[in-house]
Amino acid sequence: MSEVLTSAQMRAIEGAAIRSGAATGLDLMERAGRGVVAAILAHWPTLATPPRRAMVLCGPGNNGGDGFVIARLLHERGWKVTLFLLGQDGNLPPDAQANRDRWARCGAVRPLSDARHRLDAQDLVVDALFGTGLARPLDGEARELAMAISAGAAGDARIVAVDIPSGLCSDSGRVLGDGAGVIPAALSVSFHRPRLGHYLAQGPAHCGWLRVADIGLEAGAAGAATLTGTPAPARLAKGRLAHKYSHGHALVLAGGTGRGGAGRLAARAALRVGAGLVTLGCPPAAMQENAAQLNAIMQARIADAAELGARLQDDRINALCLGPGLGQGADALIGAALAAGRATLLDADALSIFAAAPDALFAQLHARCVLTPHDGEFARLFPDLAARLGTRPDTGPAWSRLDAVRAAAARAGCVVLLKGPDTVIADPAGRCAINAAHYDRAAPWLATAGAGDVLSGIVTGLMARGLAPMQAAETGAWLHIAAARQFGPGLIAEDLPEMLPVVFRALGA
Repeated sequence: MSEVLTSAQMRAIEGAAIRSGAATGLDLMERAGRGVVAAILAHWPTLATPPRRAMVLCGPGNNGGDGFVIARLLHERGWKVTLFLLGQDGNLPPDAQANRDRWARCGAVRPLSDARHRLDAQDLVVDALFGTGLARPLDGEARELAMAISAGAAGDARIVAVDIPSGLCSDSGRVLGDGAGVIPAALSVSFHRPRLGHYLAQGPAHCGWLRVADIGLEAGAAGAATLTGTPAPARLAKGRLAHKYSHGHALVLAGGTGRGGAGRLAARAALRVGAGLVTLGCPPAAMQENAAQLNAIMQARIADAAELGARLQDDRINALCLGPGLGQGADALIGAALAAGRATLLDADALSIFAAAPDALFAQLHARCVLTPHDGEFARLFPDLAARLGTRPDTGPAWSRLDAVRAAAARAGCVVLLKGPDTVIADPAGRCAINAAHYDRAAPWLATAGAGDVLSGIVTGLMARGLAPMQAAETGAWLHIAAARQFGPGLIAEDLPEMLPVVFRALGA
């Protein structure tokens, strides 16, 4: 798994490298500029043939210093480069000023106010105004320029952001202010590691494509979030001497008559992901309906909490899934399931039931639980956290989905997986991961009814197989996207479990 950093974590890594003598600020700035130019030419190979025209927009800080390097390197390649600076020339930080002085031998420095009149005459526009250091909304000339670019004033020019598009909070992916002041990029080039804002909230919509340039730093950051990564094949494979009980027995509770589809989807996913046995528990009236559609999945009559308790006397049942299609009024069933202390996933109705009294749920949860709310369910359980997410961010770093899910996991005392294109996962100790369906893992086909029920089943099946809750949530979320991408357009929820064997074979599991 790769780290995803906050702006403060990245500054600390750079500062440590400079203090240790491993690099100077000028070294890092030069490497960053070279990394951006290399990324531009790799992403748009046709630009490798000069003459080309570029506009470089430099800000008043070190991001602007990167811009001066980029301008000089493009000039050296035979490009016609025009450079514009926000703020007073001569007030730059020392390293940025040194690169400004080097650029002075190549061309002029023009005021940013002149840039709007030159936008449509460019092949490339480099946004080096603010990067990760932005703590306030764009205003004045920078905002006017952002609005003009958003309105199409740059024509066919390719827009590249140095680190992250100006106007975007690099820690949250949220546009600071009223949401209009951001320079949208076709390509964003980060350094050393991506930032949270590349994956969260509106970040991907404004970043275009993302590339990460190596600038010679080795260090990581303690407590950094990670991206979910390709699972090790051994984690998913079944040994030659294994038998069905070696891989656990998952119990999925379904709703009453006409409400069993979600439970059946979850059960099918749990079986496909490798749980040795899966049983669908349902009220007596729904037995015939479910029996007509189940084969490898077993069925059990579970009318109430007493019958669930009796069923759980079988300690081979080691993972439970409650919520998909369960219906309201199942408080007692949920209580009995949680009292058993097994690995338990709660989703959908099992969460909404507690909308009026979330503390009643939190009091029953234990460390082997996973909650998988979507945004609406999250707001019912954690209304204060959701309200903070909904507040307009006027300063940075802004409150993020990652901040919210970390706080939720600490409050609930278990793993929380907040679903969305930027799914975020956290455990009570603060460990967190992002499973983003963006860039080369985009999976828009997951916007279909029942996809979340399948995710619930995948995570439950992995817990039945012995994965710890956080590990099961991360692995399950990764597999969910992989299965969707394997099928592609036209996907419906029923297709997802059937793609898991294809994904497993590709992994060598």
